Amino acid sequence: MELLTELVTFFSGYGYWAVFGILIACGFGLPVPEDISLVAGGVISGLGFTNVHIMFAVGMAGVMIGDTAVFLVGSRYGERALKIKFIARILTQETFDKVREKFEKYGIWVVFFGRFMPGLRMPIYFSAGTSGRVGLIRFFVTDFLAAMISVPIWVYLGYFGANNFDELLGWVRQSQITLLITIGVILIALIAFYYLKKSITKKI
Repeated sequence: MELLTELVTFFSGYGYWAVFGILIACGFGLPVPEDISLVAGGVISGLGFTNVHIMFAVGMAGVMIGDTAVFLVGSRYGERALKIKFIARILTQETFDKVREKFEKYGIWVVFFGRFMPGLRMPIYFSAGTSGRVGLIRFFVTDFLAAMISVPIWVYLGYFGANNFDELLGWVRQSQITLLITIGVILIALIAFYYLKKSITKKI
């Protein structure tokens, strides 16, 4: 509640540019939840400070630029980037190794589902860049498709709940749980399908 209120106050004063900048910084691991930032952007639209449809576009731009920048840093510098101070504070070698292991196992799907995993987005997108297995266009398209699910949910949720913060926070929590459950079910189904297909292929 307090963080959302602070973000709404800040965004109300600086509008689209504030939301845009914060979202890019979130891509690099700023300890401010991206979801709450998007909700706050929707709230100021609901309060009449900005246009909600433009805010959605700004949200998409900020999210995609932040994610793509992290991918490019990983692609350009590889594991050497882990020695950069501000990256080392956010992403340890241990976390990087764990994420890379998942990426090697599940490939591009990790990028897609990474959008719905707060705290793991930056390590996942950085790992995708260092892997050498995913090109920029493929990464961008995959991340864009995932963002087209999450970004409008948070922005328009904030917009419609702008005048009732208590109820809005309940919606946010419920949406987070629903999204995680949905993504979990899809992930389990995909894994089951993969192993079933592999089993059938072996028999043939």
